[in-house]
Amino acid sequence: MTDDWWQEDDNRQYAVMINHEGQYSIWPADRELPLGWNATGFEGTKQECLDHIEEVWTDMRPLSLRKKMEEMEKESQRAQNE
Repeated sequence: MTDDWWQEDDNRQYAVMINHEGQYSIWPADRELPLGWNATGFEGTKQECLDHIEEVWTDMRPLSLRKKMEEMEKESQRAQNE
């Protein structure tokens, strides 16, 4: 496998992975996942994996930002009810 594997249009198997912020990516299935990433259990061709990510990753904001925004919304609602 060359260093430019990401650029190649190939049919090798990839694994969909996710990090602690809920962000998705793909990685060659025969390689050890990078630190900080976990397998989602979905594997397929590059295009199948990218299609799967497009289907399941509906909110591109990092998890920490989503949580902070939810907290701010709850605080705002509490302030309005007082």
